[in-house]
Amino acid sequence: MTDAPIYDLYAIRYAMRDARRADHFVGGDPHDAPMPMDYFVWVAVGAARTVVIDAGFTEPVARARKRNFLRCPVEALGLIGVDPADVKDVILTHLHYDHVGNFDRFPNAEFHLQEPELHYAVGRYMRYAKLAHSFEVEDVVGIVRMNYARRVRLLNGPREIAPGITVHPAPGHSAGLQFVCVNTRRGRVVVASDVAHYYEHMETERVFTTVFHVGQLLEGYELLREAAPSPAHIVPGHDPLVMRRYPAPRPELEGIVVRLDVAPRAAD
Repeated sequence: MTDAPIYDLYAIRYAMRDARRADHFVGGDPHDAPMPMDYFVWVAVGAARTVVIDAGFTEPVARARKRNFLRCPVEALGLIGVDPADVKDVILTHLHYDHVGNFDRFPNAEFHLQEPELHYAVGRYMRYAKLAHSFEVEDVVGIVRMNYARRVRLLNGPREIAPGITVHPAPGHSAGLQFVCVNTRRGRVVVASDVAHYYEHMETERVFTTVFHVGQLLEGYELLREAAPSPAHIVPGHDPLVMRRYPAPRPELEGIVVRLDVAPRAAD
């Protein structure tokens, strides 16, 4: 991406939930301590193009799943000067409820999704509650309808979505999960999404409790490291530490939006 456009890159925090360490590691955890979870969407803003990464969930889904809904992630795009109607590209890292729920709020966008994820979401494994619980049926049906409307670009492998923005399959947590690399002023930043929920998952090679294939999930950590210039260029998908390590673009957005295109503060 040496000669690629440079993007401003943001994470917008739109929800959270209280949880404990045992909720986040296969096999539990010997330390019975709080470990809250944040929910994000990400936005790459360039001079000629804006690309949104994931679409969050809606307030009704938050109520049903007992999540603390802080703000509509699509409306929150306005905080960084982005109009959803102007967005032409939305990357869906996968189809779990917290990554696709507001797809219908982007009236002019094409959606970029790995094809195995759609097959997984409508396939034989959805008869099992352990796997199906991460999906909202209406979201999946909605993406199928979008595909019929020729608004879904189904991918099979790495792809450049725009100059300076690429996607890379890393299944494990879900069968068609992908992460995103964005060219920024500090180099290539890797938006891991759910390839790694927390920094600790990568650092300790432990596994989040929602998993389709453990071996592929562990390989995903290696793919993240290979794609990133350094560990500090990898941004996990749900870790509250992201809001502490990166600065807000303006003081009034503290705790809501952070910039990922600048170097993070030292790890806690």
